[in-house]
Amino acid sequence: VSLSRPSLIGQGTYSSVYKARDLENGKIVALKKVRFANMDPESVRFMAREIHILRRLDNPNVIKLEGLVTSRMSSSLYLVFEYMEHDLAGLAATPGIKFTEAQVKCYMHQLLSGLGHCHSRGVLHRDIKGANLLLDNNGALKIADFGLATFFNPNQKQNLTSRVVTLWYRPPELLLGATNYGATVDLWSAGCILAELLSGKPIMPGRTEVEQLHKIFKLCGSPSEEFWANLKLSRATIFKPQHPYRRCVNDVYKDFPPSALALLDRLLAVEPDNRGTAASALESEFFTTKPYACDPSSLPKYPPSKEYDAKLRDEEARRQRAAAAKGHESETGRRKQLAAQNGTIDLQQSALL
Repeated sequence: VSLSRPSLIGQGTYSSVYKARDLENGKIVALKKVRFANMDPESVRFMAREIHILRRLDNPNVIKLEGLVTSRMSSSLYLVFEYMEHDLAGLAATPGIKFTEAQVKCYMHQLLSGLGHCHSRGVLHRDIKGANLLLDNNGALKIADFGLATFFNPNQKQNLTSRVVTLWYRPPELLLGATNYGATVDLWSAGCILAELLSGKPIMPGRTEVEQLHKIFKLCGSPSEEFWANLKLSRATIFKPQHPYRRCVNDVYKDFPPSALALLDRLLAVEPDNRGTAASALESEFFTTKPYACDPSSLPKYPPSKEYDAKLRDEEARRQRAAAAKGHESETGRRKQLAAQNGTIDLQQSALL
């Protein structure tokens, strides 16, 4: 495969994403360059698992792995994907963009359809967030970045890591250290996305795990005594609130459409078994009542926007503010210096009089 010089469009902990053109057919593609730490066996194993998972999935709402490329100049490995112009986090952070109820339904229907496919194929995504939900100019949403994904068997007890899912979208059982979990961890994240699309901002932006858990309990109520008893985790006793919190999702988001609130209430259930499934969420009143989800092709044509672009905009704005503040400080210092000099002159003149 011959590729044009790639340009950076995304940066992750373990990989970088580039935009490039296939010189043989002119198609624009996304390249995920994997950084191997001295070919660390753990890194290689994670990459092999991601490739295996992507090859098992085949759904319009899941990103498609189109091939693998190795560089002749280095030992780098590139995963080749179809190129998507936007991600949901980038769009949501773009000034002036506010999604209608029909648009939110369109995005959520595609997200839940993609998740339903993953779960039916025995795959947990484990990092659902706006930056990993890609959109093209035809309004199609595709779940991407399966770097933290894993296989699971709902009928078998398994020992999985709790150190997954970006903090703001991480369910309470993972924050408490649970290692036996299933598809409901992705549904919690989907609930956070639903509320974020309707409210226009992340709903629980915690800075630490403790603060995140506190925000969850404050909004969603603290779990039942049975939940704590079944958890059997050492961290449970540390994080168990002294006084139980009342659930107030319906109060906080009372301005949401009733059908959206009902779905949100289910997805953000503190106890995993109460979240239902992606399939049951798709059958909820949210999708069967007016206004119906709009057709993806009818969505507005936005200028290219990704979370990476939003970060660059924020950094540039911070630099400009810092430069302005520095200029202001310099000007203030210059004025003080002049004032001090004038004061000295005044004193000298008064001494002469």
